[in-house]
Amino acid sequence: MKHIRLLFCLFFVSNSCFSQIPSDINEKNRKGDFYFYWGWNWGWYTKSTIDFKGNDHDFTLQKVRAKDRQSQFKLDYFNPSTATIPQYNFRVGYFITNKYSLTLGIDHMKYVVQPYQMVNINGTIEEEGKAFAGNYSNEYIAILPEFLRFEHTDGLNYINTELRHLAELAGSKRIKLSLLKGVGVGVLMPKTNVTLWDSERYDEFHLSGYGITAMLGVNVAFGRVFFFQSELKGGYFNLPDIRTTSSELDSAKQDFFFTQLNIVFGANLRSKKNR
Repeated sequence: MKHIRLLFCLFFVSNSCFSQIPSDINEKNRKGDFYFYWGWNWGWYTKSTIDFKGNDHDFTLQKVRAKDRQSQFKLDYFNPSTATIPQYNFRVGYFITNKYSLTLGIDHMKYVVQPYQMVNINGTIEEEGKAFAGNYSNEYIAILPEFLRFEHTDGLNYINTELRHLAELAGSKRIKLSLLKGVGVGVLMPKTNVTLWDSERYDEFHLSGYGITAMLGVNVAFGRVFFFQSELKGGYFNLPDIRTTSSELDSAKQDFFFTQLNIVFGANLRSKKNR
C-alpha cells in the first residue's frame, strides 16, 4: 500500500507544480498530433482475498501473496515475433489540446500466486475421497501445486483509456524534459491459468473486471520525433468474474491494489498543420 499512497500523493502534489510552470514554456503547438510508444513494466501487488465457487466447491483464501513474472532479458524483448512474451506496454495518444491527450493502451502485466505459502481458508470443498475435501472454518492450508495453481500470466491484460497532461519543464530544440500526469479507467481481460486439484488446466481469455489508475511520468524528447519515458503507475483492480475451469459454473473473484514501473520508447507524429 505504501507504493499506492506515494503515487497518489505525488499525483495531487503535481497539480501545484504544473500551475507554477511559465505559460510560455509550452510554446509548441501539439493539438492534433498523435504519438505512440512501446516498452516494459515491473509490477507489485497487494495481498488479495480470492473467492472460488463451483459445482463441488465454495471457499475463500485470504491474504494471498502474488508477484509478477519477468521474462529473461533477451531477444524476446525486441524480436517482433516474440515481443508480446515479456510484460509490455503499448499506447497511442492524440492531443486534444496543446497539453492534454487522450490515450488508448494495453498494460500486459503478469500476476502469479506464490506456491507453498500458508493462507487462511474458509468454506467447503466437496471432493469425495480426495485429499482436499472438507469443511474449513478459519483454518490454514498450503497452496501446493496439487491443490491450486492460479496465474494471470498471458496475462493480466489491462485495456484502458487515459487522460494525460504534458508540461515541458526545460530543454532546447534537441532535448526537452517534460512532466506527465494522468488518470485512467479500463477493463481487464486476463488469460488466467488455473488448475484446481485434479481438474484440467484452464487457460483462456475472459473479460473479468475493471481497473482505475493514476500515473506520473518523466518524458525526455530527442528532437521532434523520438522520446524516452519513465512512468510510475498505480491503482485498483476488481475482477468479479474470473473463469477457473471449462465449466461456466466455476469461477473466482478478487480485488487488489498495484504499483507499476514502466520504461517505454516512442515517437511523435506531427499533424500537417503543426509541421
